[in-house]
Amino acid sequence: MGEPKRQIRLGVSAIGMGYHIAAWRHPDASPGGNMELAHFIRSAQAAERGLFDMFFLADGVGIRMYDEPPGALARSSKNVQFEPLTLLSALAMVTTHIGLIATASTTWNEPYHVARKFASLDHISGGRAGWNVVTSVTAQEAQNFGHEAPPDYDHRYDRAAEFVEVVRGLWDTWEDDAFLRDKASGINFNPSKLHILNHRGRHFTVRGPLNVARTPQGAPVIVQAGASEPGRELAAATADVVYAAAQTLEDAQAYYASVKSRMAKYGRHPDALKIMPGLMAIPGRTRQEAHDRYEILQELIHPVVGLAAIAGSLGDLSAFPLDGPVPEPTNPRMLSRARILLDMARRDNLSIRQLYLAIAGGNGHRTIIGTPADIADAMEEWFTQGAADSFNILPPWLPGGLEEVVDQVVPELQRRGLYRTAYEGRTLRAILGAAPAPNRHAGAARRAAE
Repeated sequence: MGEPKRQIRLGVSAIGMGYHIAAWRHPDASPGGNMELAHFIRSAQAAERGLFDMFFLADGVGIRMYDEPPGALARSSKNVQFEPLTLLSALAMVTTHIGLIATASTTWNEPYHVARKFASLDHISGGRAGWNVVTSVTAQEAQNFGHEAPPDYDHRYDRAAEFVEVVRGLWDTWEDDAFLRDKASGINFNPSKLHILNHRGRHFTVRGPLNVARTPQGAPVIVQAGASEPGRELAAATADVVYAAAQTLEDAQAYYASVKSRMAKYGRHPDALKIMPGLMAIPGRTRQEAHDRYEILQELIHPVVGLAAIAGSLGDLSAFPLDGPVPEPTNPRMLSRARILLDMARRDNLSIRQLYLAIAGGNGHRTIIGTPADIADAMEEWFTQGAADSFNILPPWLPGGLEEVVDQVVPELQRRGLYRTAYEGRTLRAILGAAPAPNRHAGAARRAAE
Protein backbone atom coordinates (compact mmCIF):
# COMPACT_ATOMS: atom_id res chain seq x y z
CA MET A 1 0.00 0.00 0.00
CA GLY A 2 1.15 3.54 -0.75
CA GLU A 3 1.51 6.43 1.63
CA PRO A 4 -1.80 7.78 2.96
CA LYS A 5 -2.90 10.92 1.16
CA ARG A 6 -1.89 14.13 2.92
CA GLN A 7 -4.99 15.93 4.17
CA ILE A 8 -5.88 19.39 5.41
CA ARG A 9 -6.36 19.76 9.14
CA LEU A 10 -8.45 22.38 10.93
CA GLY A 11 -8.43 24.00 14.33
CA VAL A 12 -10.59 26.78 15.68
CA SER A 13 -9.59 29.79 17.71
CA ALA A 14 -12.61 30.22 19.95
CA ILE A 15 -11.73 33.59 21.42
CA GLY A 16 -14.58 35.07 23.46
CA MET A 17 -17.48 36.02 21.21
CA GLY A 18 -15.54 35.50 17.98
CA TYR A 19 -12.86 37.31 16.01
CA HIS A 20 -14.87 40.15 14.55
CA ILE A 21 -14.64 43.25 16.71
CA ALA A 22 -18.45 43.64 16.64
CA ALA A 23 -19.16 39.92 17.24
CA TRP A 24 -21.06 40.46 20.49
CA ARG A 25 -23.53 42.74 18.66
CA HIS A 26 -24.48 40.16 16.02
CA PRO A 27 -28.28 39.72 16.03
CA ASP A 28 -28.02 35.99 16.78
CA ALA A 29 -25.23 36.19 19.38
CA SER A 30 -25.69 35.97 23.13
CA PRO A 31 -24.06 39.30 24.13
CA GLY A 32 -22.61 37.85 27.33
CA GLY A 33 -21.48 34.56 25.79
CA ASN A 34 -17.85 35.15 26.76
CA MET A 35 -18.88 34.29 30.34
CA GLU A 36 -21.42 31.54 29.54
CA LEU A 37 -20.35 27.91 29.67
CA ALA A 38 -23.17 26.91 27.29
CA HIS A 39 -21.69 29.24 24.64
CA PHE A 40 -18.38 27.39 24.72
CA ILE A 41 -19.96 23.93 24.93
CA ARG A 42 -21.93 24.60 21.75
CA SER A 43 -18.79 25.93 20.02
CA ALA A 44 -16.57 23.01 21.09
CA GLN A 45 -19.15 20.44 20.11
CA ALA A 46 -19.59 22.09 16.71
CA ALA A 47 -15.83 21.90 16.11
CA GLU A 48 -15.80 18.24 17.14
CA ARG A 49 -18.73 17.53 14.83
CA GLY A 50 -16.56 19.06 12.10
CA LEU A 51 -13.71 16.66 13.02
CA PHE A 52 -11.38 19.56 13.91
CA ASP A 53 -7.98 18.77 15.42
CA MET A 54 -8.08 21.51 18.02
CA PHE A 55 -10.21 23.88 20.05
CA PHE A 56 -7.91 26.76 20.96
CA LEU A 57 -8.33 29.42 23.65
CA ALA A 58 -6.20 32.54 23.40
CA ASP A 59 -5.59 34.23 26.72
CA GLY A 60 -3.92 37.03 28.61
CA VAL A 61 -3.53 37.60 32.33
CA GLY A 62 -5.39 40.89 32.29
CA ILE A 63 -7.55 42.98 30.01
CA ARG A 64 -5.26 43.36 27.03
CA MET A 65 -7.29 45.82 24.97
CA TYR A 66 -6.06 49.39 25.28
CA ASP A 67 -8.73 52.00 25.96
CA GLU A 68 -7.44 53.94 22.98
CA PRO A 69 -9.18 56.07 21.90
CA PRO A 70 -10.91 56.62 25.27
CA GLY A 71 -14.27 54.88 25.37
CA ALA A 72 -13.21 51.99 23.14
CA LEU A 73 -13.08 49.44 25.95
CA ALA A 74 -16.64 50.21 27.06
CA ARG A 75 -17.83 49.41 23.52
CA SER A 76 -15.95 46.11 23.29
CA SER A 77 -16.62 42.60 24.60
CA LYS A 78 -12.86 42.06 25.05
CA ASN A 79 -13.03 42.64 28.77
CA VAL A 80 -13.85 39.47 30.71
CA GLN A 81 -13.16 35.80 29.96
CA PHE A 82 -12.82 32.44 31.68
CA GLU A 83 -9.44 31.25 32.85
CA PRO A 84 -8.72 28.85 29.97
CA LEU A 85 -7.55 25.70 31.76
CA THR A 86 -10.57 25.79 34.04
CA LEU A 87 -12.84 26.15 31.01
CA LEU A 88 -11.08 23.40 29.03
CA SER A 89 -11.41 21.03 31.98
CA ALA A 90 -15.17 21.56 31.80
CA LEU A 91 -15.19 21.11 28.00
CA ALA A 92 -13.22 17.87 28.36
CA MET A 93 -16.34 16.42 30.00
CA VAL A 94 -18.59 17.16 26.99
CA THR A 95 -16.20 16.24 24.15
CA THR A 96 -14.35 13.03 23.34
CA HIS A 97 -11.83 13.59 20.54
CA ILE A 98 -10.98 17.22 19.85
CA GLY A 99 -7.71 18.61 21.18
CA LEU A 100 -7.99 21.25 23.92
CA ILE A 101 -5.38 24.02 23.65
CA ALA A 102 -4.87 26.85 26.13
CA THR A 103 -2.51 29.78 26.13
CA ALA A 104 -0.19 30.22 29.10
CA SER A 105 2.46 32.93 29.13
CA THR A 106 6.08 32.24 29.98
CA THR A 107 6.42 35.83 31.23
CA TRP A 108 4.03 35.85 34.20
CA ASN A 109 3.96 32.19 35.17
CA GLU A 110 6.37 29.72 36.74
CA PRO A 111 7.27 26.49 34.89
CA TYR A 112 6.10 24.21 37.69
CA HIS A 113 2.61 25.75 37.64
CA VAL A 114 2.30 25.36 33.89
CA ALA A 115 3.68 21.81 33.82
CA ARG A 116 1.28 20.70 36.54
CA LYS A 117 -1.83 22.32 35.07
CA PHE A 118 -1.38 21.01 31.55
CA ALA A 119 -0.43 17.53 32.75
CA SER A 120 -3.62 17.53 34.81
CA LEU A 121 -5.70 18.61 31.80
CA ASP A 122 -4.10 15.86 29.72
CA HIS A 123 -5.23 13.26 32.27
CA ILE A 124 -8.71 14.77 32.66
CA SER A 125 -9.25 14.85 28.88
CA GLY A 126 -7.77 11.43 28.14
CA GLY A 127 -4.74 12.80 26.30
CA ARG A 128 -6.06 15.86 24.45
CA ALA A 129 -4.20 18.77 26.07
CA GLY A 130 -1.97 21.29 24.37
CA TRP A 131 -0.06 24.34 25.59
CA ASN A 132 0.14 27.46 23.42
CA VAL A 133 3.45 29.06 24.44
CA VAL A 134 3.47 32.87 24.37
CA THR A 135 5.33 35.77 25.90
CA SER A 136 3.36 38.70 27.35
CA VAL A 137 3.78 42.08 25.68
CA THR A 138 1.23 44.42 27.26
CA ALA A 139 1.68 46.87 30.11
CA GLN A 140 -1.76 45.93 31.44
CA GLU A 141 -0.55 42.40 32.16
CA ALA A 142 2.78 43.55 33.60
CA GLN A 143 0.99 45.88 36.00
CA ASN A 144 -0.89 42.92 37.48
CA PHE A 145 2.43 41.40 38.56
CA GLY A 146 4.25 44.32 40.12
CA HIS A 147 5.87 45.72 36.94
CA GLU A 148 5.15 48.86 34.96
CA ALA A 149 6.04 47.34 31.59
CA PRO A 150 6.84 43.89 30.17
CA PRO A 151 10.46 42.73 30.01
CA ASP A 152 12.38 43.63 26.89
CA TYR A 153 12.10 41.50 23.77
CA ASP A 154 15.33 39.49 24.09
CA HIS A 155 14.74 38.77 27.78
CA ARG A 156 11.20 37.51 27.10
CA TYR A 157 12.35 35.03 24.46
CA ASP A 158 15.41 33.88 26.39
CA ARG A 159 13.18 33.19 29.40
CA ALA A 160 10.61 31.47 27.18
CA ALA A 161 13.16 29.05 25.74
CA GLU A 162 14.35 28.01 29.21
CA PHE A 163 10.76 27.92 30.49
CA VAL A 164 9.77 25.35 27.84
CA GLU A 165 12.91 23.32 28.60
CA VAL A 166 11.97 23.15 32.29
CA VAL A 167 8.33 22.24 31.63
CA ARG A 168 9.31 19.44 29.28
CA GLY A 169 11.79 18.18 31.85
CA LEU A 170 9.10 18.12 34.54
CA TRP A 171 6.77 16.20 32.22
CA ASP A 172 9.48 13.50 32.10
CA THR A 173 9.52 13.14 35.91
CA TRP A 174 7.76 9.76 35.85
CA GLU A 175 8.29 6.98 33.35
CA ASP A 176 5.18 5.45 31.77
CA ASP A 177 5.32 2.31 33.92
CA ALA A 178 6.48 3.96 37.16
CA PHE A 179 3.30 3.27 39.13
CA LEU A 180 2.81 -0.35 40.26
CA ARG A 181 0.09 0.36 42.85
CA ASP A 182 0.42 -3.19 44.11
CA LYS A 183 -1.85 -3.54 47.13
CA ALA A 184 -0.47 -6.95 48.09
CA SER A 185 3.18 -5.86 48.32
CA GLY A 186 2.45 -2.34 49.44
CA ILE A 187 4.61 -0.88 46.66
CA ASN A 188 2.94 2.11 45.01
CA PHE A 189 5.66 3.09 42.51
CA ASN A 190 9.08 1.96 41.37
CA PRO A 191 11.62 4.47 42.75
CA SER A 192 13.97 3.85 39.81
CA LYS A 193 11.28 5.23 37.48
CA LEU A 194 11.14 8.60 39.27
CA HIS A 195 13.55 11.29 38.00
CA ILE A 196 14.36 14.54 39.80
CA LEU A 197 14.96 17.40 37.35
CA ASN A 198 17.34 19.56 39.40
CA HIS A 199 17.31 22.31 36.79
CA ARG A 200 19.57 25.30 37.41
CA GLY A 201 19.59 27.91 34.69
CA ARG A 202 19.76 31.62 34.02
CA HIS A 203 16.10 32.26 34.82
CA PHE A 204 14.91 29.25 36.82
CA THR A 205 16.01 26.88 39.56
CA VAL A 206 13.53 24.00 39.72
CA ARG A 207 14.22 20.80 41.60
CA GLY A 208 11.08 18.75 40.89
CA PRO A 209 9.67 16.14 40.86
CA LEU A 210 6.34 16.97 39.24
CA ASN A 211 3.47 15.72 41.37
CA VAL A 212 1.37 14.59 38.38
CA ALA A 213 1.95 11.21 36.74
CA ARG A 214 3.19 10.74 33.18
CA THR A 215 0.37 11.85 30.90
CA PRO A 216 -1.61 9.83 28.35
CA GLN A 217 0.21 11.52 25.46
CA GLY A 218 3.61 11.30 27.13
CA ALA A 219 3.50 15.09 27.16
CA PRO A 220 0.89 17.66 26.12
CA VAL A 221 1.27 19.06 22.61
CA ILE A 222 3.32 22.26 22.32
CA VAL A 223 1.81 25.05 20.20
CA GLN A 224 3.60 28.27 19.37
CA ALA A 225 2.78 31.41 17.44
CA GLY A 226 5.97 33.46 17.11
CA ALA A 227 6.56 35.27 13.81
CA SER A 228 9.79 36.95 14.93
CA GLU A 229 13.24 35.41 14.45
CA PRO A 230 13.47 34.17 18.07
CA GLY A 231 9.86 32.94 17.77
CA ARG A 232 10.64 30.96 14.62
CA GLU A 233 13.70 29.45 16.24
CA LEU A 234 11.75 28.44 19.34
CA ALA A 235 9.04 26.90 17.16
CA ALA A 236 11.54 24.90 15.09
CA ALA A 237 13.16 23.58 18.26
CA THR A 238 10.14 22.80 20.42
CA ALA A 239 6.71 23.17 18.78
CA ASP A 240 4.35 20.49 17.48
CA VAL A 241 2.01 23.09 15.93
CA VAL A 242 2.65 26.71 14.90
CA TYR A 243 -0.06 29.30 14.42
CA ALA A 244 0.92 31.76 11.70
CA ALA A 245 -0.46 34.96 10.19
CA ALA A 246 -0.09 35.76 6.49
CA GLN A 247 -2.15 37.61 3.92
CA THR A 248 -0.53 36.39 0.69
CA LEU A 249 0.58 33.02 -0.66
CA GLU A 250 4.14 34.32 -1.04
CA ASP A 251 4.36 35.48 2.58
CA ALA A 252 2.89 32.19 3.82
CA GLN A 253 5.33 30.17 1.71
CA ALA A 254 8.27 32.19 2.98
CA TYR A 255 7.27 31.66 6.62
CA TYR A 256 6.61 27.95 6.06
CA ALA A 257 10.02 27.43 4.46
CA SER A 258 11.79 29.56 7.07
CA VAL A 259 10.51 27.56 10.05
CA LYS A 260 10.70 24.09 8.47
CA SER A 261 14.28 24.66 7.27
CA ARG A 262 15.48 25.28 10.84
CA MET A 263 14.27 21.94 12.20
CA ALA A 264 17.08 19.67 10.98
CA LYS A 265 19.63 21.27 13.28
CA TYR A 266 17.42 20.24 16.21
CA GLY A 267 17.22 16.67 14.93
CA ARG A 268 13.60 17.08 13.88
CA HIS A 269 11.83 16.05 10.67
CA PRO A 270 9.81 18.85 8.98
CA ASP A 271 6.62 16.77 9.17
CA ALA A 272 6.91 16.76 12.99
CA LEU A 273 5.65 20.37 12.98
CA LYS A 274 2.27 21.43 11.59
CA ILE A 275 2.13 25.03 10.37
CA MET A 276 -1.37 26.43 10.72
CA PRO A 277 -2.10 29.91 9.32
CA GLY A 278 -5.14 31.75 10.64
CA LEU A 279 -8.08 31.93 8.23
CA MET A 280 -11.37 33.71 8.63
CA ALA A 281 -13.86 31.91 6.40
CA ILE A 282 -17.35 33.32 5.80
CA PRO A 283 -19.33 30.91 3.61
CA GLY A 284 -22.64 31.39 1.87
CA ARG A 285 -24.68 29.51 -0.70
CA THR A 286 -23.75 32.32 -3.07
CA ARG A 287 -20.95 34.88 -2.92
CA GLN A 288 -23.53 37.61 -2.40
CA GLU A 289 -25.04 35.77 0.56
CA ALA A 290 -21.57 35.38 2.10
CA HIS A 291 -20.81 39.10 1.69
CA ASP A 292 -24.23 39.99 3.10
CA ARG A 293 -23.48 37.89 6.19
CA TYR A 294 -20.20 39.70 6.70
CA GLU A 295 -21.74 43.15 6.19
CA ILE A 296 -24.10 42.50 9.11
CA LEU A 297 -21.05 42.71 11.37
CA GLN A 298 -19.16 45.40 9.44
CA GLU A 299 -22.08 47.80 9.84
CA LEU A 300 -21.98 47.34 13.61
CA ILE A 301 -18.41 48.69 14.02
CA HIS A 302 -18.20 51.96 15.92
CA PRO A 303 -15.20 54.06 14.69
CA VAL A 304 -13.74 54.19 18.21
CA VAL A 305 -13.72 50.37 18.32
CA GLY A 306 -12.22 50.25 14.83
CA LEU A 307 -9.34 52.50 15.91
CA ALA A 308 -8.84 50.39 19.03
CA ALA A 309 -8.48 47.28 16.85
CA ILE A 310 -5.31 48.67 15.30
CA ALA A 311 -4.06 50.56 18.37
CA GLY A 312 -2.74 47.35 19.92
CA SER A 313 -0.17 47.13 17.11
CA LEU A 314 0.19 50.64 15.69
CA GLY A 315 -0.69 52.82 18.68
CA ASP A 316 -3.50 55.37 18.97
CA LEU A 317 -4.16 56.94 15.55
CA SER A 318 -7.22 58.95 16.59
CA ALA A 319 -5.39 62.25 16.02
CA PHE A 320 -5.14 61.48 12.29
CA PRO A 321 -7.98 61.79 9.74
CA LEU A 322 -9.95 58.55 9.51
CA ASP A 323 -10.04 58.78 5.74
CA GLY A 324 -6.38 59.77 5.42
CA PRO A 325 -3.37 57.49 4.94
CA VAL A 326 -2.08 55.19 7.67
CA PRO A 327 0.94 56.92 9.25
CA GLU A 328 4.18 55.15 10.07
CA PRO A 329 3.99 54.36 13.82
CA THR A 330 6.61 55.99 16.01
CA ASN A 331 6.53 53.22 18.63
CA PRO A 332 4.75 50.07 17.38
CA ARG A 333 3.81 47.69 20.21
CA MET A 334 3.84 44.39 18.34
CA LEU A 335 6.56 44.52 15.70
CA SER A 336 5.53 41.58 13.50
CA ARG A 337 1.81 42.41 13.61
CA ALA A 338 2.50 46.11 12.98
CA ARG A 339 4.44 45.17 9.86
CA ILE A 340 1.59 42.98 8.58
CA LEU A 341 -0.89 45.85 9.01
CA LEU A 342 1.40 48.43 7.43
CA ASP A 343 2.11 46.14 4.48
CA MET A 344 -1.64 45.73 3.97
CA ALA A 345 -2.20 49.48 4.08
CA ARG A 346 0.65 50.24 1.65
CA ARG A 347 -0.16 47.39 -0.75
CA ASP A 348 -3.84 48.30 -1.08
CA ASN A 349 -3.52 52.06 -0.48
CA LEU A 350 -5.85 51.91 2.52
CA SER A 351 -6.97 54.78 4.69
CA ILE A 352 -7.11 54.35 8.48
CA ARG A 353 -10.86 53.58 8.26
CA GLN A 354 -10.33 51.11 5.42
CA LEU A 355 -7.55 49.41 7.36
CA TYR A 356 -9.64 48.84 10.48
CA LEU A 357 -12.54 47.63 8.35
CA ALA A 358 -10.17 45.27 6.52
CA ILE A 359 -8.89 43.69 9.74
CA ALA A 360 -12.14 43.94 11.73
CA GLY A 361 -12.77 40.24 11.32
CA GLY A 362 -9.49 38.41 11.06
CA ASN A 363 -7.22 40.85 12.92
CA GLY A 364 -4.70 40.82 10.09
CA HIS A 365 -5.20 37.18 9.16
CA ARG A 366 -6.42 36.12 5.72
CA THR A 367 -10.17 36.45 5.16
CA ILE A 368 -12.10 34.52 2.49
CA ILE A 369 -15.73 35.44 1.87
CA GLY A 370 -17.54 33.28 -0.67
CA THR A 371 -19.08 29.92 -1.47
CA PRO A 372 -17.84 26.72 0.18
CA ALA A 373 -16.04 25.96 -3.09
CA ASP A 374 -14.29 29.37 -3.00
CA ILE A 375 -13.08 28.74 0.53
CA ALA A 376 -11.97 25.18 -0.24
CA ASP A 377 -10.12 26.45 -3.33
CA ALA A 378 -8.25 28.97 -1.19
CA MET A 379 -7.31 26.33 1.38
CA GLU A 380 -6.27 23.83 -1.27
CA GLU A 381 -3.99 26.34 -3.00
CA TRP A 382 -2.02 27.13 0.17
CA PHE A 383 -2.02 23.49 1.25
CA THR A 384 -0.59 22.20 -2.04
CA GLN A 385 1.80 25.11 -2.64
CA GLY A 386 3.96 24.80 0.49
CA ALA A 387 2.23 27.47 2.56
CA ALA A 388 0.23 25.49 5.13
CA ASP A 389 -0.26 22.06 6.69
CA SER A 390 -3.56 23.08 8.23
CA PHE A 391 -5.66 26.13 9.05
CA ASN A 392 -6.76 27.80 12.26
CA ILE A 393 -10.33 28.89 11.61
CA LEU A 394 -11.17 32.30 13.08
CA PRO A 395 -14.97 32.51 13.31
CA PRO A 396 -16.29 36.05 12.90
CA TRP A 397 -18.81 35.30 15.65
CA LEU A 398 -19.52 32.31 17.85
CA PRO A 399 -20.99 29.84 17.68
CA GLY A 400 -22.82 30.53 14.40
CA GLY A 401 -19.79 31.56 12.35
CA LEU A 402 -18.08 28.28 13.25
CA GLU A 403 -21.19 26.18 12.60
CA GLU A 404 -21.41 27.63 9.08
CA VAL A 405 -17.86 26.42 8.32
CA VAL A 406 -18.58 22.98 9.78
CA ASP A 407 -21.84 22.56 7.87
CA GLN A 408 -20.74 24.04 4.53
CA VAL A 409 -16.95 24.01 4.06
CA VAL A 410 -16.04 20.70 5.72
CA PRO A 411 -18.33 18.66 3.40
CA GLU A 412 -16.74 20.36 0.37
CA LEU A 413 -13.23 19.47 1.58
CA GLN A 414 -14.38 15.89 2.23
CA ARG A 415 -15.87 15.67 -1.26
CA ARG A 416 -12.41 16.52 -2.64
CA GLY A 417 -10.74 13.87 -0.50
CA LEU A 418 -8.81 16.59 1.33
CA TYR A 419 -10.30 16.11 4.78
CA ARG A 420 -10.86 13.23 7.20
CA THR A 421 -14.24 11.55 7.55
CA ALA A 422 -13.48 10.19 11.05
CA TYR A 423 -10.96 10.81 13.81
CA GLU A 424 -7.85 8.62 13.58
CA GLY A 425 -7.20 8.29 17.31
CA ARG A 426 -8.22 9.31 20.80
CA THR A 427 -5.26 11.49 21.84
CA LEU A 428 -4.31 14.79 20.26
CA ARG A 429 -0.94 13.43 19.18
CA ALA A 430 -2.67 10.51 17.47
CA ILE A 431 -5.06 12.87 15.70
CA LEU A 432 -2.07 14.92 14.53
CA GLY A 433 -0.40 11.76 13.23
CA ALA A 434 2.37 11.95 15.84
CA ALA A 435 3.72 9.27 18.15
CA PRO A 436 3.44 9.66 21.93
CA ALA A 437 6.18 11.87 23.31
CA PRO A 438 9.14 9.72 24.41
CA ASN A 439 10.45 9.91 27.97
CA ARG A 440 14.10 10.97 27.88
CA HIS A 441 15.00 8.79 30.85
CA ALA A 442 13.38 5.63 29.52
CA GLY A 443 15.10 6.24 26.18
CA ALA A 444 18.47 6.67 27.88
CA ALA A 445 17.96 3.43 29.82
CA ARG A 446 17.12 1.53 26.63
CA ARG A 447 20.18 2.90 24.86
CA ALA A 448 22.39 1.92 27.79
CA ALA A 449 20.95 -1.60 27.75
CA GLU A 450 21.68 -1.93 24.04
